Amino acid sequence: MVAPAFEYVAAGSYEEAVRLLEDGHEAKVLAGGQSLMPMLNLRFARPELLIDINAADDREPSVADGVLRLPALTRHRVLLEHHLVRRHCPLLAGAVLHVGNVRVRNRGTIGGSLAHADPTSEIGTSALATGAQVVARGPGGERTLPVANLFLSYWSTTLGESEILTDVLIPVAGPRQGWSFHEMVRRTSDFAIVAVAAMVELHEGAETIAAARVALAGVADRVMLADSPLLTGLTGLTGSMLSGGGGAVGMADAIADSLEPVDDVHASADYRRRLARVLVARALREAYADAAGRAA
Repeated sequence: MVAPAFEYVAAGSYEEAVRLLEDGHEAKVLAGGQSLMPMLNLRFARPELLIDINAADDREPSVADGVLRLPALTRHRVLLEHHLVRRHCPLLAGAVLHVGNVRVRNRGTIGGSLAHADPTSEIGTSALATGAQVVARGPGGERTLPVANLFLSYWSTTLGESEILTDVLIPVAGPRQGWSFHEMVRRTSDFAIVAVAAMVELHEGAETIAAARVALAGVADRVMLADSPLLTGLTGLTGSMLSGGGGAVGMADAIADSLEPVDDVHASADYRRRLARVLVARALREAYADAAGRAA
């Protein structure tokens, strides 16, 4: 199919883009276009106005005060290759390798991916696991919110109709933190059936777990964090305890049992729970090993 007719405007700044969104047109924002353009061609989206924001921002990733700042227009390829991302958020750099293919990674943007709110998003899952925040700009100025408060449901967010994501803020990885990302796909570059991102942090001067986060994709109407109470059993565990009976496997069972995925054309709910069990246990063990290696 061919996209429906629309007006096109190239915004030179975020402020201009926000003003255009305020004008009352049925508008869509174009960043990388790797999700929007297929939706236009299939006529799932029918905007009156397409606002191109690619000229609105040319900043590079930066680090200050313990925070990795990623401009929303940062391409996936940059996330994969940039030395600051690889050093300070290795989870994101590793997860991006699973996003689409080379063409998608050359054009897609981190802000566009988060705003699209795909429930199978590798980037959304990683952002949750890192405890990231996003900066949104609207008619009333800027506001900062946790990524955990951004996703609402299938392809929908808590952003206002005239708000645009401008930045993603990620706490830099500490010397005693480890990460892991795993996903199951039917074929390379396909959407994830289930994806899991895990973070494990060790106590200072010890080999025991101080904190952990697990994020999942493909198991709900949005990417989601595993409930914190389910992870409290990890506190104080060592690597051998994590690998033993009841450690990572028991935690994975508890997380999988708490999920309520749905049957669809790609997989049954039972199969998604089974995948979650396997991938959560694998990710926790790997994240612990990564943390122990960094601490050493």
